[in-house]
Amino acid sequence: MQEQDDLITRAQAWLAEDPDPETAAELAALVDAGDTAELADRFAGTLQFGTAGLRGEIGAGPMRMNRSVVIRAAAGLAAYLSAQGHAGGLVVVGYDARYKSADFARDTAAVMTGAGLRAAVLPRPLPTPVLAYAIRHLGAVAGVEVTASHNPPRDNGYKVYLGDGSQIVSPADAEIAAEIARVDTLASVPRPESGWEELGDGVLEAYLARTDAVLTPGSARGVRTVYTAMHGVGKDVVLAAFARAGFPAPVLVAEQAEPDPAFPTVAFPNPEEPGAMDLAFAKAAEVNPDIVIANDPDADRCAVAVPTADGWRMLRGDEVGALLAAHLVHKGAQGVFAESIVSSSLLGRIAEAAGVGYEETLTGFKWIARVEGLRYGYEEALGYCVDPEGVRDKDGVTAALLVAELASELKEQGRTLTDLLDDLAMAHGLHATDQLSVRVSDLSVIASAMAALRAEPPVSLAGLRVVSAEDLTQGTQTLPPTDGLRYYLEGDYKARVIVRPSGTEPKLKCYLEVVVPVAEASDLASARTRGQEILDAIKKDLAAAAGI
Repeated sequence: MQEQDDLITRAQAWLAEDPDPETAAELAALVDAGDTAELADRFAGTLQFGTAGLRGEIGAGPMRMNRSVVIRAAAGLAAYLSAQGHAGGLVVVGYDARYKSADFARDTAAVMTGAGLRAAVLPRPLPTPVLAYAIRHLGAVAGVEVTASHNPPRDNGYKVYLGDGSQIVSPADAEIAAEIARVDTLASVPRPESGWEELGDGVLEAYLARTDAVLTPGSARGVRTVYTAMHGVGKDVVLAAFARAGFPAPVLVAEQAEPDPAFPTVAFPNPEEPGAMDLAFAKAAEVNPDIVIANDPDADRCAVAVPTADGWRMLRGDEVGALLAAHLVHKGAQGVFAESIVSSSLLGRIAEAAGVGYEETLTGFKWIARVEGLRYGYEEALGYCVDPEGVRDKDGVTAALLVAELASELKEQGRTLTDLLDDLAMAHGLHATDQLSVRVSDLSVIASAMAALRAEPPVSLAGLRVVSAEDLTQGTQTLPPTDGLRYYLEGDYKARVIVRPSGTEPKLKCYLEVVVPVAEASDLASARTRGQEILDAIKKDLAAAAGI
């Protein structure tokens, strides 16, 4: 009974200072109903601030995303920035079209202003890369983007960038979290009603002018595209960028064109999820374009689909990553090509053949963007950084432009993106990749799977002996520690497996790759079949070993 009374007391204390009538009413109803099970879940701790910032389900209580949690996070960030010598500096705030995003952005601007910093808010819901661009363009000391990217509709998030335009990494995350923990009551956080700047369209115009930099002057621009914004904020910016560049206007998937936080046509607003691209493919069947392009809701990711004899096929992120790398090499790009460890090793072979630098990083653009001399970076989860001088993060708008340029050039030659993928397989071997991804409702399932694999690592997968098993929590000569496992298998297929918990979703993710040698074009079909057979067998054995 004492524990139950304590829970009610904590809930009432939280309720007393909740500035949002909606979440206050929600929490009051739980208290009045005596729903101790739900209250215990919401007050089991606090939503943890890490290198992904904050992300979680919207609702009342410290374990949910709400205005109280955001105000505390903003106060902690402001204190951190002041401690780092940035008192009086500018913080730029952007936001997407999810539930509560505009409220969270306004609260952040108010807290920064109250803490003696200057704040500027983007004029409306815009793609995350516009915020990432604005930080350096305006000389800000930090930036905040309110977004949950491609998470389910009830989620929202809080992503923090520092003045270099890159997302935070350790130890900044822990130092900000410590400042958040020092916030006493919301009443102790000054939140003036005004004093920050509401930006006009100047930053967006500057960003759009910068997008031209990714294209070669006079290059082909004839590709015909179907485009879906996936109910997010990408449509207007993508249409403007394509118009400036001189591409034919993309045909829109009307049902998904406008921002809608309910994401009514998809189970999950992520182009990689089953069914998410069905409406785009239906529109493509109707108008017969050359390619289909999709953004996720905050338009930092870019998905590409191509026609086949059996309909439309989504390209894997690794395939698009290789295509863009080959295109940049063709354009004479110099510098370092970088990718995360979960992405295909094909990028390294392309870079080696072209004589450009290559580097692997931990998962996430917070690491990729920090590679010295970066010219191009990508991650298999549909993220591509094609203009690091403009946006030091993944950017689904400029990636879409570069894909369109490549497809246009190939079209003029009577070729397709698929033909170029075949060329790359002939030159470097067929790099077949796949993923075993398990979404859970109970996070302990992920911890149990990782513990099982650590306690008893697999000795073979798909009949191939495991010749190397690395626990990445120890770090490597080139990588800092991270929660992950990496296996290399014996034989000519150079098979590789990486297992890690997702940093942004309740998922266990396993990334698989095999490389099948290809002697001539006639071998491609059998190589693809063989590659998929091995990947399927690895998936089956890995699932058994992890108990998932």
